[in-house]
Amino acid sequence: MVASQSLVTATHPRSPVSEAFRTLRTNIQFSSLERPIRTLLVTSTSAEEGKSTTLANLAVTFAEGGTRVIVVDADLRRPALHTLFGVPNNAGLTSLFIQENQPIPLVDTAIPNLRLLPSGALPPNPSELLGSPKMDAIVEELKAQAEYVLFDCPPIVAVTDAAVLARKVDGVLLVVSAGRTKRDHAANAKSLLEKVNANILGVVLTNVKVEASLYRYYSQQDK
Repeated sequence: MVASQSLVTATHPRSPVSEAFRTLRTNIQFSSLERPIRTLLVTSTSAEEGKSTTLANLAVTFAEGGTRVIVVDADLRRPALHTLFGVPNNAGLTSLFIQENQPIPLVDTAIPNLRLLPSGALPPNPSELLGSPKMDAIVEELKAQAEYVLFDCPPIVAVTDAAVLARKVDGVLLVVSAGRTKRDHAANAKSLLEKVNANILGVVLTNVKVEASLYRYYSQQDK
C-alpha cells in the first residue's frame, strides 16, 4: 500500500495530474538526446512549494516505464521522502559518510523498480557533505545501480546545498508554486543555479487548478 495520498501517480494513475507528470517525464527524457539525463536534482525557491512531492511523483512515472529508479533524500535539513513513501529513516545518505565501505542502505518502496535512499541522521554540515569527493563517489555508485537517480534538495534561495549538488548532476528542475512564489525569488533561484553552471531543464509550476472539464474527460475514460 502506498503510504501517502500525495503520490497521486500511484493512487490515481489516470488523473490529469498524473498525466502531467508523465508529460514531464517524457520532456526530460527528450531534453538532451546526445547526453541523456540520468541524474536529476529537484529544488525550489522556498519551503512548502511542493518540491518533494513533485520529485516523488516524477520518480513513480519513471519506474512505471520499467526502468530502475533511485530517489535520494539529499534534503539533510528537512527530509520528507521517507514519510511520503512510508519507509524508515534509520540509515541513509549520511550513514555513508560515517561508516566506510558499507553498502548503500537503499530501501524498497511499494512501487516496483523504485528504491529510496533516505537522508539518515541530520548532520551539522549538510553543504560540506554534499560538496565532498565522497559525494561524487556516492553519485557514481548510485548511477551503477539504476537508470535514473533523482535527488531532493533544500530550497536553493535558503541554503547553498542545492547549488553545491547541482554541479554533480545532469540536470536540475526548479519548482515554483502558483500564487505563492514571488517573482524576485524565482529570478534569484535561477541566477544562483546559473552561477554554478547548472543545467536547468525547466520549471515545474505546482498548485495549479485543473479545469473541471479535464476531470470529466478522465473520469469518462476510466469507465
